[in-house]
Amino acid sequence: MSDRAPHTGPSRPTRRLFSRTSWPEARFLADVLRTETVGGGLLLLGAVIALVWSNSPWESAYQALGGWVPWAGGASLHLDLSLSAWAADGLLAVFFFVVGLELKREFVVGELRDPRRAALPVVAAVGGMALPALIYVAVNLAAGGDGLRGWAIPTATDIAFALAVLAVIGSHLPQGLRAFLLTLAVVDDLLAITVIAIFYTDDFSPLPLLAALAPIAAFGLLVQRRRTWWWALIPLAVAAWTLVHASGVHATVAGVLLGFTVPVLGRDGDPHGLAEHLEHRWRPVSAGFAVPVFAFFAAGVSLRGADLGAIVTDPIVIGVVAGLVAGKAVGIFGSTFLLARFTRAQLDEDITWTDLLGVALLAGVGFTVSLLIGELAFGAGTAADDNVKAAVLTGSVIAALLAAVVLVRRNAAYRRIAEAERVDADHDGVPDVYQRGDG
Repeated sequence: MSDRAPHTGPSRPTRRLFSRTSWPEARFLADVLRTETVGGGLLLLGAVIALVWSNSPWESAYQALGGWVPWAGGASLHLDLSLSAWAADGLLAVFFFVVGLELKREFVVGELRDPRRAALPVVAAVGGMALPALIYVAVNLAAGGDGLRGWAIPTATDIAFALAVLAVIGSHLPQGLRAFLLTLAVVDDLLAITVIAIFYTDDFSPLPLLAALAPIAAFGLLVQRRRTWWWALIPLAVAAWTLVHASGVHATVAGVLLGFTVPVLGRDGDPHGLAEHLEHRWRPVSAGFAVPVFAFFAAGVSLRGADLGAIVTDPIVIGVVAGLVAGKAVGIFGSTFLLARFTRAQLDEDITWTDLLGVALLAGVGFTVSLLIGELAFGAGTAADDNVKAAVLTGSVIAALLAAVVLVRRNAAYRRIAEAERVDADHDGVPDVYQRGDG
C-alpha cells in the first residue's frame, strides 16, 4: 500500500495519440485537400521523395517496395499487380473519375460549353502529339538503329503533374486556362492510350472491353436517376475498372467514362448537380491520397551509375527531350493559333496568347505515360529504357521550369490587376468581402 495522499486537485484531461478525428476537424481537412495548391504540393512532395530515395544508397528498398505484389492470386484477372502498378492503374483511376466529372461540367455549363472554344484544346492536343512524334522520328531516322520504335514517347502529357504545377504557381491565373489544360491533357491521354492499344499492345482483348460497357451503363443508369447507393455504385465501378484492365487498355479510361455518365444539371430545386456533389466528395481522396501515392511510385527514376556522356548523345534521348520541350510547345501553340486564325474558333476572352504559351510549355511534362511507352517499346530494364527514363525526367523538368518562368510572370500580372480592382472597389465604398466573392 502506498502512503501517498490521493490527488484532490483538478484532474488534467487525458490526450490520446491517434484518437478519432472529430467531424469538424475531418471536414476542415477535406476542405484543405480540395484546394488545388495543397493537392499539387502533396503530389510534388511525393515526387521529390521518390527521386531522392531512388537515387540514394537505399534504392533497392524503394524498388522492392514498388515491385511488391500484394495479391499474387489475381493472375487470372490480370490483377497480380505490383504496388507501383496498383498506384498507376488503380489509384489514378480515382483521379481520372474526378477529372471526368470536372470535364463534363466544363462542357455542359462551364468555359467549354461553346463548341468554338472547346475545339481549340482538342485540336491543340492533336497538334501537341503530332509534332513531338515527327521531331523524334526525324532525329532517330537520321541516326538509324532501333530508336524509331519509341516514336510515341514524347507525345504524352502527364495530366496529374501538369495540373499540379499549374495549381502551385497559378493562384491568380484565369480559370479558363485550367479548363483548357484539363481538356487538352484528357484528350492527349485518351489518344495516347489509343496509340498504346494499337501500336504497343500485343494482348489486347476486345471482349472484356465490350463487357465493361455493362457495368458502366448500369452505373450511368443509377446516377441519372439520382440513386447514389454506395453499395451499388462502388462495385459497379470496380467491375468496370477490372474489365477495362483485363482488356489490355489502360484502366484509367474507366474512371473517365464513369465520370462522364454523371449528370451535371441539378433538379428538384437543387442548384448543384450530382457531378458537383460527387466531385466535392471524391476530390479529397484523389488529392490527398491517390495522386500523391501515384507520384511517389511513378517519379522514382534512378540515375545512379548512368553514363551521362553516352546519355546526352543518344538519339533516343535527344528525340524525347526535343519532342517534350520544343515539340509540345510549338505543336500546341501553333495548332491553336492556326485554328483561331483561319476558323471561327476562339480563345476564352480572359486568356492571352502569352498565357497559352505557358500552358503549351507545361504540356511538355510527360512522365507516366511516356515512361510506360518507353518500357513497351524497348523492354523494361534495358539500356534504352534507362535512357528513356533519364530523357523523360530531363524533358519534363525543363518543360516545367520554362512554363513556370512564363506563368509566374503572368500570375503576378493578374495579381496586380486583382489588387487594383480591389482598391478601386474600396474607394467606391463597396465592401471588400463582395470583391472576394464571399458575400
